[in-house]
Amino acid sequence: MSSTLNQSQNATMDDETTALKQLYQTAGQDHLFQFWPELSKLEQTTLCHQLKSLDVNRVNRVWQTAVDAEKAGLSGTSDDEEIRPLPCDAFDTVIDNPAKEAEWRKVGLKAIADGHVAVLLMAGGQGTRLGSSDPKGCYDIGLPSHKSLFQYQAERILRLQTVAEEENGKPKGSVIIPWYIMTSGPTRKPTVAFFEKNHHFGLHAKNVIFFEQGTLPCLTMNGKILLDSKSRVAVAPDGNGGLYAALRAPISPSSHSTHNVVHDLESRGIHYVHVYGVDNCLVRVADPVFFGYSISKQADCAAKVVRKTTPTESVGVVAMRGKHFSVIEYSEISKEQAEQMEGDQLAYRAANIVNHFYTTEFLKQVESFEEKMAFHIARKKIPHVDIGSGEHLKPAKPNGMKLELFVFDVFPFAKHMVVLEVDRKEEFSPLKNAPGTGTDDPETSRKDLLSQQRRFMEHAGATMEGEIEIEISPLVSYAGEGLSSVRGAKYTRSGIAESVEALDALK
Repeated sequence: MSSTLNQSQNATMDDETTALKQLYQTAGQDHLFQFWPELSKLEQTTLCHQLKSLDVNRVNRVWQTAVDAEKAGLSGTSDDEEIRPLPCDAFDTVIDNPAKEAEWRKVGLKAIADGHVAVLLMAGGQGTRLGSSDPKGCYDIGLPSHKSLFQYQAERILRLQTVAEEENGKPKGSVIIPWYIMTSGPTRKPTVAFFEKNHHFGLHAKNVIFFEQGTLPCLTMNGKILLDSKSRVAVAPDGNGGLYAALRAPISPSSHSTHNVVHDLESRGIHYVHVYGVDNCLVRVADPVFFGYSISKQADCAAKVVRKTTPTESVGVVAMRGKHFSVIEYSEISKEQAEQMEGDQLAYRAANIVNHFYTTEFLKQVESFEEKMAFHIARKKIPHVDIGSGEHLKPAKPNGMKLELFVFDVFPFAKHMVVLEVDRKEEFSPLKNAPGTGTDDPETSRKDLLSQQRRFMEHAGATMEGEIEIEISPLVSYAGEGLSSVRGAKYTRSGIAESVEALDALK
């Protein structure tokens, strides 16, 4: 950029903006001011506000770390990266292990009753693949009740609060499980509006805390920040691993308050947090078994997993990379490793389902090692303004990169991590694909949830005639408990039970 242009630009800048431009110039990103003389006052203000909110030196470091990590991976220079199965002392299962499951459940319910747990939902996605422009949690999978994913999860929290009270002798209404919901920029307003319209599904509004996933600038292959317009930087979500930075960002970015999720957790006396994704209709929100297991093991980080169905199932698995826990993508495991057996089970069977436990202390510590975590590079076709011509270009082939961190990228930094295997049919039915796809779609989610509720009834001693479908509200039963009154009864009609008493009409 010529000195004449620099002087022309600086002539229209106040001291604060000149200092901002100098900061970007030192970082090698001052091309973002290229069109400053052409911008209106409002556009200049918009650009300055966005550039002030960016930590440009962090962007540069993140890009360099990501590029270096990718090069190291491609060149095979990571000598201590041998992939190995999970060690036995860090892995347990609830399958065919009812005594341990009951023991862990008791510990978890005590922690819930004592007010030490919270849940954190990653709900930034839209239902685009499902044919919906709404946030994914608003989606109706076709249940008889037409409840959304959000409502099912809210009602599970309500029921679990009641169970914890009853089993620990606490007064009614005294147990609270705060629910932190991470949205993306585009989904925040519609998500909040959906909850407000539905009166937070019976939860107190002050215990449902919305916050926003961060973004990172889109970059050229050489690490230069791209402009979406002459007055706006092109940005993209920073991946579900952006959760960790978002915990430290103000909960209400439009206000001047610095209160963030970490502060909120501490002020409420929360010691343990369950983190999960929105698109699993079977998710056991604030699962007392998972909490109890992780607490009993004194873990700072834990993962809930299900068994791989076949050696070739396209799913990441939790395993060891060198000395550290990691999620290993299916493409990284050789055919021999995928088929390797450990007794009568696959050695690499711990399929990742994005269902994690953390201590609050561990979440606070992430900041200390965050810059050691390498973001993942996704090369994309990114529309942008050409710095030379000022034209808005829509490239036909990848021209830049988006950087993402995954929520499991913290695993290698955990001091004491453990892994709990659960039954897939009871806890995992992802919603990924459009209706009619045949796998991981609304129809399979509906079928899996109603099949589970049929098992709840039959396990409690009821007889279900034919192919009838009874939808049991989570307010009635969280995981099959509370149904003792159905023992010996025969049910002949399909229907919805919002209370135990409502089941009588379906006999």
